[in-house]
Amino acid sequence: MRIKRLVTELAAVPRPESIITWMRHPVTADLLTKIGTRELQLNHEAFDALPPSRSLEHLREMLVHHHMMPNRGDRRLARFESWLDHRLETLRDEPAIATPLEQFARWHHLRRLRENTDPTRNMDNATRCAKQEITEAGKFLRWLLDEHSTTINDLRQAQLDAYLSEGTTTRTLIRNFIQWRARAGIAPPFRTRYRTARTTPLASSRQRLDLIKNVVAAEQVALSTRIAALILLLYGTPVSRICQLTLDDVDATPARTTIALGDLPAPIPEALLPLFHQHLGRRGNHQTMNHGSTWLFPGTNAGQHISEQVLMNRLRGLGIDIQAARNAALHDLTKEIDPASLADLLGYSTKVMNIHAARAAVAMATYPAINRPTQRPLNREYDRY
Repeated sequence: MRIKRLVTELAAVPRPESIITWMRHPVTADLLTKIGTRELQLNHEAFDALPPSRSLEHLREMLVHHHMMPNRGDRRLARFESWLDHRLETLRDEPAIATPLEQFARWHHLRRLRENTDPTRNMDNATRCAKQEITEAGKFLRWLLDEHSTTINDLRQAQLDAYLSEGTTTRTLIRNFIQWRARAGIAPPFRTRYRTARTTPLASSRQRLDLIKNVVAAEQVALSTRIAALILLLYGTPVSRICQLTLDDVDATPARTTIALGDLPAPIPEALLPLFHQHLGRRGNHQTMNHGSTWLFPGTNAGQHISEQVLMNRLRGLGIDIQAARNAALHDLTKEIDPASLADLLGYSTKVMNIHAARAAVAMATYPAINRPTQRPLNREYDRY
């Protein structure tokens, strides 16, 4: 019954050529054949037993989205758990590395990921950071074993200092691993150095305006990428938040069109409305198995929005330094609107906006607004574009 439904859903895609191309991929063709012959059961355990691949995960998301497989919760957490199991399996013959690494990975990272129920948390970043810290901790344990013929239980401060003073800066990511062992009572405390502070990247107002003009004129670039870039450049919205915007966050009326980034709707400049409305009429990926999606920027996987990493790569392809552009937008906007009102418009805390206002040398930036100018036009310098 579910197989027949899968065939029906594939045939109902508005743009069938995308499905045909996907089905011709060797891995996809093999997976579909195994489903058709009942060799591959439609459950997560059967999928987890197969070699990981993008085709496998794409098919899994499709089946979950169309209710042919159960939803097992946050897909990024599930992927992290699978990654962790595989990582530890490769070390099962080396307990000097596997045991402390598993303690750190399961008792610290996995527990925190499972217990956090904040719906606004960026799980892409959280799982990516967890993977990086676990990977770097594994490298450190390997270094101890290979270079000093010792284990983490016999670690000395001199060895830790030597490791942190050599090699790449990513070695400092073991700091959390070392401190967690001390907090958990597994090991004595050690001194671990902090990362060297970096300067805050900031594009100039002229560079930001030039980027906006370039994005508007870049007709050869996918419209969804240009709209996402404009949201970043106009409002300083984090890429993680842009990815998660939905159609419900955009309110189009005859009088004006706004986008909900914070508690108050932020107006979209009139000159840019044709581009925004064009995007609303034909969003990317909504004619594939992700048709019917309510995401403002649908991803390639059914039911999912575009991933943060994919969008970041596309924005960089437009020549945008994401952090510098974001800081520039907030820097310029604090010169127009008081921090408290701006926080309501953009979804930032007032504390964060006060910091940007202070950097922009705005007079009385840390004072709360008495009368918030909610009707004041936002981004008025873009009216001519």
